[in-house]
Amino acid sequence: MLLYMSNGSQQHKSTPMHSVSVAGAVVREDGRLLAIRRADNGTWELPGGILELSESPEEGVSREVLEETGVHVEVVELSGVYKNTARGIVALVFRCKPSGGTERTSDESTAVQWLTPEEVAERMSEVYAVRLLDALDGNGPHVRSHDGRRLIPAAG
Repeated sequence: MLLYMSNGSQQHKSTPMHSVSVAGAVVREDGRLLAIRRADNGTWELPGGILELSESPEEGVSREVLEETGVHVEVVELSGVYKNTARGIVALVFRCKPSGGTERTSDESTAVQWLTPEEVAERMSEVYAVRLLDALDGNGPHVRSHDGRRLIPAAG
């Protein structure tokens, strides 16, 4: 899969631009999943953010999880690719396992908790819960699209 983004001046103004984000589906040995309550909107999500130009996706997810939660992670595998069609964001979600650190909040998170899969489904909107639940099934990487609120059924 190739993700392409260009700032070239020869592109037409109607050419859509995408941003790439990374997120960590951090799974403990007991099956609990790391989640944050976002400071900006109060929603529960998995930790993550925009991938910086100078870093690999694996470096980016490790950085984002640490910044938002205080937890160091070991990246295991890509578990899914999720496109927000309304905002043009492509999210790369990696299954990770914790490797140290201590849970803490940050400027971006007002709570950090280890949730059961049932709690994930209860607290998160479907477009975020599916990212964590997909990481548990071992059948990835999954590829899904959503409009920011609801999953879009795959064509086919």
